[in-house]
Amino acid sequence: MASLTMLLGGAAALAGGRLAYVRLAGRAKVGADMWVKGGFQQKMDPKEAKLILGIRDPISVKKIKDAHRRIMIANHPDRGGAPYLASKINEAKDLLEKSAPR
Repeated sequence: MASLTMLLGGAAALAGGRLAYVRLAGRAKVGADMWVKGGFQQKMDPKEAKLILGIRDPISVKKIKDAHRRIMIANHPDRGGAPYLASKINEAKDLLEKSAPR
């Protein structure tokens, strides 16, 4: 009787584990799978600039400045960030500020 109970409990645990796995496998990807593949474009366009700053349309000067400040706090070269990455962040800000409505 005890072995039958253990067998049924093990089968239920396996079925529950499989159900959880199937449900989790269908969820959206997180972590590195969400990142954009590849490097920077040769000449930055507004789409890439928005991706770098993490902003969506409609853009405003305030949104651009807030996003730039937030990202540069984490990536400034004086605080251990990469100079190349900081230059790309600044380039993205400059490009979007030129085309943003005042």
